[in-house]
Amino acid sequence: MAAGKNVAGKLGCYRKIEMRVGKMSKVILTGDRPTGKLHVGHYVGSLRRRVELQDSGEYEKIFIMIADAQALTDNADNPEKVRQNIVEVALDYMACGLDPAKSTLLIQSQVPELCELSFYYMNLVTVSRLQRNPTVKAEIQMRNFEASIPVGFFTYPISQAADITAFQATTVPVGEDQMPMLEQTREIVHKFNSVYGETLVEPQILLPDNEACMRLPGIDGKSKMSKSLGNCIYLSEEPDEIRKKVMSMFTDPNHLRVEDPGSLEGNTVFTYLDAFCEDGHFERYLPEYANLDELKEHYKRGGLGDVKVKKFLNQVLQEELEPIRNRRKELQKDIPYVFEVLKKGSEEAEKTAAKTLDAVRAAMKIDYFSDGELLKEQTEKYKGA
Repeated sequence: MAAGKNVAGKLGCYRKIEMRVGKMSKVILTGDRPTGKLHVGHYVGSLRRRVELQDSGEYEKIFIMIADAQALTDNADNPEKVRQNIVEVALDYMACGLDPAKSTLLIQSQVPELCELSFYYMNLVTVSRLQRNPTVKAEIQMRNFEASIPVGFFTYPISQAADITAFQATTVPVGEDQMPMLEQTREIVHKFNSVYGETLVEPQILLPDNEACMRLPGIDGKSKMSKSLGNCIYLSEEPDEIRKKVMSMFTDPNHLRVEDPGSLEGNTVFTYLDAFCEDGHFERYLPEYANLDELKEHYKRGGLGDVKVKKFLNQVLQEELEPIRNRRKELQKDIPYVFEVLKKGSEEAEKTAAKTLDAVRAAMKIDYFSDGELLKEQTEKYKGA
């Protein structure tokens, strides 16, 4: 796909934290909550990487999940918001280059085995452990849930563990803020395997190595990019809207004149250039500089205006986002196809999850009707009674 072309060669900016995997199949599980269209923060933080991993041929299975059940944990009173964004997220996925022929795209709620696994895992985690999870604490504070926390939201690290283990994922690409969630999953896996025998797969973490890719700020310089704050650049936005947003970006507030020295720290424009810019962009759009380091040095010593840098960033983003936007428009013409992709992917995912659930039930000795030995044992026990 055209969009996939733009991500080639960028896998090198990600690093693995290795865990014990053995000789098992290499499987990826990752996904997003369907609470709105996806933006450039999602793109550099995960989507671009997923396409690269998909096309690498290194993984036997890749599951990309639209986490609608998780989205409902803090949107229970607004299910229509979640419902309407299922297709939006799927369109963004495929527009970025996720290929249904190579990756399994699924909807979380359509795999009921995940709920049952979550229920069993709840017995392996204490309330105090969930309360200590830094990601959960931060999310609770961000949503003002301190006084009244929905149980579903509080326990979503357990649900996430069910998602990961159900598909026997060996690798989970995440941002640094999600590391505590993966640690919780590994704890659950270790506890289950210790109590019931080796059954579940312990995953690896795949982290971005480029700091700018870990958490792209909003265009206003705030650390969080969100629809509610109005500080996003969406993958599907038109060129004029992208340009307007780039030209309004937060820079160095003390860089008042062109000749003034500028600061890179907290400068949103340069953070975006760190995430998107390549040396080839200078050859095409700003040939007086060889690379981003030269541009930064000029800005720091003075003599380079913000407008010129913003215009360059606009050209870089337009080049990156145009094929994604065009591909999305083509996909929008055939929504039944998008639904069919999600339906088939969910069915395929359920088959995998069902196998894991069977193994979990057997390990926990609750596979009463499929364990022939139990029937034989009980029959012998009461023979002649």
